[in-house]
Amino acid sequence: MGGFRSRSRSGGNGDAAAGAGANGTNGANGRNGAHGADRAGTGSGAAGRSGGRRPAPASGRRGSGRDDRDNRDRGRAPRGRRTGDDRARDVPVADPVREVALDVLRQVSAEDAYANLVLPGALRRRGLDGRDAAFATELTYGTLRALGLLDAVIAEAAGRPVSGIDAPVLDVLRLGAYQILRTRVSGYAAVDTSVTLARSLGLDRATGFVNGVLRTLTRRDPEEWVATVAGGSDLAALALRTSHPVWIAEVFARALGLAPESAAGSDELRRALEADDTRPVVHLAARPGQITAEELALVTGGEVGRWSPYAVYLDEGDPGDLDALREGLAGVQDEGSQLIALATVRAPLDREDAGRWLDLCAGPGGKSAFLGAWAQTEGAVLDAVEVVPHRAELVEKATRGLPVTVHVGDGRHPGRIPGLAAAVDAGGHDRVLVDAPCTGLGALRRRPEARWRKSPSDVPDLVRLQRDLLRAGLRATAPGGVTVYSTCSPHPEETVDVVREVAEREGATVLDARRILPEVTDLDDAPWVQLWPHRHGTDAMFIAVLRPGSGGCDVADAR
Repeated sequence: MGGFRSRSRSGGNGDAAAGAGANGTNGANGRNGAHGADRAGTGSGAAGRSGGRRPAPASGRRGSGRDDRDNRDRGRAPRGRRTGDDRARDVPVADPVREVALDVLRQVSAEDAYANLVLPGALRRRGLDGRDAAFATELTYGTLRALGLLDAVIAEAAGRPVSGIDAPVLDVLRLGAYQILRTRVSGYAAVDTSVTLARSLGLDRATGFVNGVLRTLTRRDPEEWVATVAGGSDLAALALRTSHPVWIAEVFARALGLAPESAAGSDELRRALEADDTRPVVHLAARPGQITAEELALVTGGEVGRWSPYAVYLDEGDPGDLDALREGLAGVQDEGSQLIALATVRAPLDREDAGRWLDLCAGPGGKSAFLGAWAQTEGAVLDAVEVVPHRAELVEKATRGLPVTVHVGDGRHPGRIPGLAAAVDAGGHDRVLVDAPCTGLGALRRRPEARWRKSPSDVPDLVRLQRDLLRAGLRATAPGGVTVYSTCSPHPEETVDVVREVAEREGATVLDARRILPEVTDLDDAPWVQLWPHRHGTDAMFIAVLRPGSGGCDVADAR
């Protein structure tokens, strides 16, 4: 579900930096910033380490004068005392915590990298752990989540669209602006360390610009900046405050059943967006038949989950270091994904279960591993289909040792896939999971940069694919069997609209998924399950259960 690369870029007319060149050589109000600011970034001890201070809450309010610096900087003398080596080279030593964050931001911007894949290696290379690693992680993910707000505010302060600012300079500004607007780092420290970062990258000609723009940001309260760039729209202000494009806030409002005119004032929409703007707890999935959730919690120090009987919550630590994961007893899997697989194995059949199961969109393999482990306890076998070869290899790795056969092919045409056609011709599969590719709007908190890479124009092509896959899944299901349709998106066009249309055309019956997952509460009055981070602590997964060819779909009154 990756690959969406549209970016949000905001313009604006500001009160600083007017007339500077694209590389920021003539910074706001002069090279030293407004009102003769002190010399930032000249090796005077301003780029100190954070010591891992915790960021401010999602509201973005700053603390009063709290600074993240101390005199433990690597390679730096205490403030006001410069060593002979410092005077000789006069090149500032950048804070390694911020260097890591900036390095990841640069890879995301320049190479379309995913921060969650790049950051762990960057932390290891710089030897950061504990509080330093936590602060670097928050700076990285927080900046990426808030890109829309940061770009709009930077454009306003700089007096130009961010597209007119050189990319490396823009990333330095974003990192500094995030600290000013969304953390308890003091304005002085945020400005000074950002100028130091620019110098350490060889961007000396841009230091005045960086200094001036960021000093301009410190002159207003974060809420004033939000109001300025929101343009009088309450929904835009809410979206910016919670780090979302406005169109995604509108989608969430529709999915929650809120009227457009009242959505901005809805407490539930606010809670949904705020929950989506926080880093999620790591969820582990105990493999059925191999370890219980209670045993997994005991050996990992985690907490047994609320909804899935196989879920464990892990508050901290690298799950890759856990013996249970290395030994294949458990995996990292959002609790919502576990509930999708659980619904697939629990759904009642109108026939005997012959033990032929199918995962039609299997990559990267988390749900296939869960289904395969369950199949092993039931004497069943699972066919797992994945159209992308390298993702099929991930499925192979995830399901090694389980009764799972991986097929590389197009899930829209399972009868054409070598090795699978015979099962289709023999009457189909008893249980079919269609975990369709989607916009991923329900899992934005796991890939913070993804919200700014997506666009409403992505939706129509995905909806066509989803309809085709659900039709194929229904047709590959044996009479009396079940087809589970799921997405990691709450977008109504990808969820209820797809189910309603395909069920009607195919003559399928929509079963009540709430009865299949009775432990899950706080659900809407509809025959499907829509999970939400603010209600359930999971990704915003959608689950519908259908029985093919049973003659009808009673969903006319469902939202």
